[in-house]
Amino acid sequence: MLKDMKQAVVYQIYPKSFSSHRNQATGDLLGVVDRLDYLAWLGVDYLWLTPFYRSPQHDNGYDVSDYYSIDPAYGSMADFELLLAEAKRRGIGVMLDIVVNHTSTEHAWFREALKGRDNPYRDFYIWRDAPNNWQSKFGGNAWEKDDASGQYYLHLFDKTQADLNWESPALRQAVFEMMRFWRDKGVAGFRLDVINLISKDPAFSEDDSDGRHFYTDGPRVHEYLQQMHREVFDGHDLLTVGEMSSTSLEHCIAYSRPERGELSMTFNFHHLKVDYPDGEKWRPGTVDFIALKRILSDWQSGMHAGGGWNALFWCNHDQPRALSRFGDDGRYRTESAKMLATALHGLQGTPYIYQGEEIAMADPGFGDIGQLRDVESLNAYRQLLEEGFSDDDAMAVIRQRSRDNARTPMQWDDGPHAGFSAVEPWLAVAAAAAEINVAAAIGDKHSALHHYRRLIQLRKQYRVFADGDYRCLTPDHSSLWVYTRRCDDEMLLVINHFGADNIHYRPLPDAVPEGWTLELLLSNYPPHVDGQLRPWHSLLYRAAPPSVS
Repeated sequence: MLKDMKQAVVYQIYPKSFSSHRNQATGDLLGVVDRLDYLAWLGVDYLWLTPFYRSPQHDNGYDVSDYYSIDPAYGSMADFELLLAEAKRRGIGVMLDIVVNHTSTEHAWFREALKGRDNPYRDFYIWRDAPNNWQSKFGGNAWEKDDASGQYYLHLFDKTQADLNWESPALRQAVFEMMRFWRDKGVAGFRLDVINLISKDPAFSEDDSDGRHFYTDGPRVHEYLQQMHREVFDGHDLLTVGEMSSTSLEHCIAYSRPERGELSMTFNFHHLKVDYPDGEKWRPGTVDFIALKRILSDWQSGMHAGGGWNALFWCNHDQPRALSRFGDDGRYRTESAKMLATALHGLQGTPYIYQGEEIAMADPGFGDIGQLRDVESLNAYRQLLEEGFSDDDAMAVIRQRSRDNARTPMQWDDGPHAGFSAVEPWLAVAAAAAEINVAAAIGDKHSALHHYRRLIQLRKQYRVFADGDYRCLTPDHSSLWVYTRRCDDEMLLVINHFGADNIHYRPLPDAVPEGWTLELLLSNYPPHVDGQLRPWHSLLYRAAPPSVS
């Protein structure tokens, strides 16, 4: 059911926190089924569900112990098949999250590998007689010793997540067979977790960094993805997106150029590091707005020129809420949520909405470390204390950076536990849920939710959203991001004010061709005096010659 990906919008669901049909502490697949009418009303085309496979849940499902089984916490295969059918009936495709850089150490492959160096599954993983200096992305050395054999296995993430050896043809075939299983069940696409890390430098070289230079966009990664395309994707209507960690523009053009036969599009994260001082995630920092615009602009222009395709996003399950990070989650919550939506959805690429983003959910403001569940955050907190941070200072960093900011339960109504479940959830509901929830947003035509719905409609109505090139008009302005998109006789002018003050702005005369008619498609404020911008103001115009307006 592949739709035109250039006009499609994807909605990301973190099932553990979305909705609990069975009224348990965690969400489930039937909870997603319960909410399909809402998602169809919103107008999204695809649902990306983060992993619900069988897992010991050391990393909330990204540590898969059985790719073919659904974790009982989420339901059954029959529940998933019902979700597929009911989503399809509403014109929505379901995308699976595929985690094949690593498996859980409880996976049958790894358990077999532990039986000895001669076991055929030993080659499914990466072993060395001595560790090198590569560091885990969750902290500490990236190698763990197997006492029985005396060798070390690689884990770029938690020690319970052993990296797979893609140099092994047998491993690759096992992965492709698994993906065909889900493809043949009728899924509409795949999101591939940290897929650009699967090819490692076979020499396992060391340098003065954490090692990522030797496995990011590694030596055979394009070869592996082209093989995956031939053996899994080719001849099927599938939307595929790769999560690309610390990647480059050049590689992402290659990953997503259709004629190369790799992926439909890519995620990159460079724009989400503009508040990392000196590149350090676990340090307090403020947003470098000029850098934010420069990075997004470079990727817009570069991918357009190179024939690649962007996956557009502010939020996901691994990032703090964008509203708290780039907007104003207090007085101007609704205005800045709408502004951020306009700024993103006006760009070239496929927009991804993360659950709750559309109703202006913000960071919950964790009070103490006991409220968090995320393994990365807990490790970082311990590390900060060891470095001499006070508890207050360490928690200030955790509140700003933690992945759990995005994982509090979806806020459906003002009832107990925000309508997520009848029982206390695995992670506490944000305090703002009584006012910020789906039911309230649907009833308020001025809510962020209705703004998102209109943006989705506009993308399908006007081809310039998909095909227009990109030009930034305010690269050096301290609070304005203004850009145009143009293709043939159609143009968008997108004005976004990232600030709580009132300012004046008029585009230069050459921004829009002389004689073209400007039509205001969407604003987050009522009609205004021309040139006057209010706090967190956004304006989305379409321009065209009089003959085609």
